[in-house]
Amino acid sequence: EVQLQASGGGLVQAGGSLRLSCVASGLTFEYYAIGWFRQAPGKEREGVSCISSRNNNTDYRDSVRGRFTISKDNAKNTVYLQMNSLKPEDTAVYYCAAGKFYGTTWNKSWYDYWGQGTLVTVSS
Repeated sequence: EVQLQASGGGLVQAGGSLRLSCVASGLTFEYYAIGWFRQAPGKEREGVSCISSRNNNTDYRDSVRGRFTISKDNAKNTVYLQMNSLKPEDTAVYYCAAGKFYGTTWNKSWYDYWGQGTLVTVSS
Protein backbone atom coordinates (compact mmCIF):
# COMPACT_ATOMS: atom_id res chain seq x y z
CA GLU A 1 0.00 0.00 0.00
CA VAL A 2 1.35 3.38 -1.00
CA GLN A 3 1.28 6.03 1.70
CA LEU A 4 2.39 9.64 1.76
CA GLN A 5 2.66 11.17 5.20
CA ALA A 6 2.86 14.97 5.31
CA SER A 7 3.87 16.70 8.51
CA GLY A 8 5.42 19.87 9.85
CA GLY A 9 2.53 22.27 9.66
CA GLY A 10 1.59 24.59 12.46
CA LEU A 11 0.89 28.14 13.54
CA VAL A 12 3.56 30.73 12.81
CA GLN A 13 3.73 34.50 12.71
CA ALA A 14 4.21 36.33 9.45
CA GLY A 15 7.87 36.35 8.52
CA GLY A 16 8.47 33.02 10.23
CA SER A 17 9.52 29.67 8.84
CA LEU A 18 8.30 26.11 8.74
CA ARG A 19 9.64 22.95 7.18
CA LEU A 20 7.18 20.44 5.83
CA SER A 21 8.12 16.81 5.32
CA CYS A 22 6.53 14.20 3.10
CA VAL A 23 7.54 10.61 3.79
CA ALA A 24 6.61 8.04 1.16
CA SER A 25 6.25 4.31 1.58
CA GLY A 26 5.14 1.47 -0.66
CA LEU A 27 6.65 2.89 -3.85
CA THR A 28 10.03 3.12 -5.55
CA PHE A 29 10.65 6.67 -4.46
CA GLU A 30 13.31 7.67 -6.97
CA TYR A 31 10.93 6.95 -9.88
CA TYR A 32 8.38 9.50 -8.71
CA ALA A 33 8.07 13.24 -9.02
CA ILE A 34 6.79 14.83 -5.84
CA GLY A 35 4.62 17.89 -5.70
CA TRP A 36 3.43 20.12 -2.89
CA PHE A 37 -0.03 21.57 -3.28
CA ARG A 38 -2.11 23.73 -1.00
CA GLN A 39 -5.75 24.50 -0.51
CA ALA A 40 -7.04 27.52 1.35
CA PRO A 41 -10.64 27.66 2.59
CA GLY A 42 -13.01 28.28 -0.29
CA LYS A 43 -10.29 28.03 -2.89
CA GLU A 44 -9.12 25.40 -5.33
CA ARG A 45 -6.09 23.27 -4.63
CA GLU A 46 -3.06 24.83 -6.28
CA GLY A 47 0.45 23.69 -6.97
CA VAL A 48 3.18 25.21 -4.83
CA SER A 49 6.37 23.39 -5.72
CA CYS A 50 7.47 20.17 -7.34
CA ILE A 51 10.65 18.20 -7.80
CA SER A 52 11.28 15.79 -10.62
CA SER A 53 12.15 12.13 -10.32
CA ARG A 54 15.31 12.54 -12.39
CA ASN A 55 17.85 15.30 -12.02
CA ASN A 56 15.89 16.85 -9.14
CA ASN A 57 14.60 19.65 -11.33
CA THR A 58 12.39 21.97 -9.33
CA ASP A 59 9.61 24.40 -10.01
CA TYR A 60 7.78 26.95 -7.87
CA ARG A 61 4.69 29.03 -8.28
CA ASP A 62 5.59 32.69 -8.62
CA SER A 63 4.15 33.71 -5.26
CA VAL A 64 6.52 31.43 -3.32
CA ARG A 65 9.60 31.57 -5.52
CA GLY A 66 12.57 32.80 -3.51
CA ARG A 67 10.86 32.00 -0.20
CA PHE A 68 10.21 28.24 -0.46
CA THR A 69 12.75 25.54 -1.22
CA ILE A 70 11.92 21.96 -2.12
CA SER A 71 14.44 19.18 -1.65
CA LYS A 72 14.51 15.41 -1.72
CA ASP A 73 16.33 12.70 0.22
CA ASN A 74 15.96 9.43 -1.69
CA ALA A 75 17.64 7.47 1.10
CA LYS A 76 14.87 8.54 3.48
CA ASN A 77 12.04 8.50 0.92
CA THR A 78 11.35 12.05 2.01
CA VAL A 79 10.71 15.37 0.34
CA TYR A 80 11.00 18.60 2.27
CA LEU A 81 9.48 22.02 1.71
CA GLN A 82 11.35 24.73 3.55
CA MET A 83 9.09 27.75 3.83
CA ASN A 84 10.63 31.06 4.84
CA SER A 85 9.25 34.59 5.08
CA LEU A 86 5.77 33.19 5.46
CA LYS A 87 2.81 35.43 4.72
CA PRO A 88 -0.82 35.21 5.86
CA GLU A 89 -1.77 34.33 2.30
CA ASP A 90 0.29 31.14 2.63
CA THR A 91 -2.28 29.85 5.10
CA ALA A 92 -3.70 26.59 3.76
CA VAL A 93 -3.70 22.84 4.08
CA TYR A 94 -0.58 21.59 2.35
CA TYR A 95 -0.62 18.25 0.54
CA CYS A 96 2.17 16.24 -0.99
CA ALA A 97 1.57 14.05 -3.99
CA ALA A 98 3.57 11.53 -6.01
CA GLY A 99 3.41 10.90 -9.72
CA LYS A 100 5.36 8.58 -12.00
CA PHE A 101 6.33 10.96 -14.79
CA TYR A 102 9.35 12.85 -16.00
CA GLY A 103 9.77 16.51 -15.31
CA THR A 104 7.51 18.72 -13.24
CA THR A 105 3.88 19.70 -13.53
CA TRP A 106 1.06 21.39 -11.62
CA ASN A 107 -1.48 19.14 -13.32
CA LYS A 108 -3.10 17.32 -10.42
CA SER A 109 -4.32 14.49 -12.66
CA TRP A 110 -0.73 13.42 -13.27
CA TYR A 111 -0.25 12.61 -9.59
CA ASP A 112 -1.21 9.09 -8.55
CA TYR A 113 -0.96 9.29 -4.78
CA TRP A 114 -1.82 12.01 -2.26
CA GLY A 115 -1.02 12.52 1.38
CA GLN A 116 -3.52 13.58 4.00
CA GLY A 117 -2.42 17.19 4.31
CA THR A 118 -0.91 19.32 7.04
CA LEU A 119 -2.31 22.69 8.11
CA VAL A 120 -0.17 25.80 7.91
CA THR A 121 -1.55 28.92 9.57
CA VAL A 122 0.30 32.21 9.27
CA SER A 123 -0.87 34.98 11.55
CA SER A 124 -0.40 38.64 10.73
